[in-house]
Amino acid sequence: MPRFIALLACVASFLSTTACAGLDPDKPTVLITGSNRGIGLEFVKQFSERGWNIIATARKPGEATDLQAITDGYDQLVIEQLDVTDFERVKALQAAYKDQPIDILLSNAGITPKYKSAFKTVSGVDWDMARKSMEVNAIAPLQIAQVFMDNVAASEQKKIVVISSKGGSFAVGPEMPMMYSYRGSKAALNMYMYTLSFETPKKDVILTLLSPGQVNTVPGMKIPNAIETDESVKKMLAVIDGLTPEHNGKFLDYEDGSEIGW
Repeated sequence: MPRFIALLACVASFLSTTACAGLDPDKPTVLITGSNRGIGLEFVKQFSERGWNIIATARKPGEATDLQAITDGYDQLVIEQLDVTDFERVKALQAAYKDQPIDILLSNAGITPKYKSAFKTVSGVDWDMARKSMEVNAIAPLQIAQVFMDNVAASEQKKIVVISSKGGSFAVGPEMPMMYSYRGSKAALNMYMYTLSFETPKKDVILTLLSPGQVNTVPGMKIPNAIETDESVKKMLAVIDGLTPEHNGKFLDYEDGSEIGW
């Protein structure tokens, strides 16, 4: 019934056609940021196989050809333009979907270091990239959670899932000078979400961070000990399926849902 009401409200409010197109009022809905490639794109593929409504965002939808290709055979996918650091656009997107329950808000968009630059010492830190990494990897997911919180609270599953990294963990991160900007931003993300998790139970929302493992997100590139995106996402979905209120505020491993130390 809530989803049926949401669909009527969407049509009645004369919102953009993209905001109303394709969403089935009888199906659960996921909003995925950073859907144009890598883990985000694979989440879109696997949620489509489940028959979910998908709101997939990308900075440049016109260039997201792999994402667009999924729409050819799947009607319940809506692609929206979103730079996660554009707070006004985030608010505008929420306004377009203000009556749409979102069962899973999946913050996936992020900046990762290039493989060759990952091992630069402190003398090689790019400070513009450090600031950008903090904005994209830490601040943006908190803003998105803030803006879409009521959509999640209005849903049946009520889950916020944030893709983090063991690189941001003091407990299990690599003990070497590497990925300064990335690791710092992921540590900040973990603290933002840990802090937010003291609020989410008041709305019956489950907030969880996930480590996707060491994933090969570049087609054709072979990284030692890395797994492919389909394996990572398949296992993360199993963890997401099993989330309960006891997992609120936890940082979990993709492999088996075991807790990771901060």
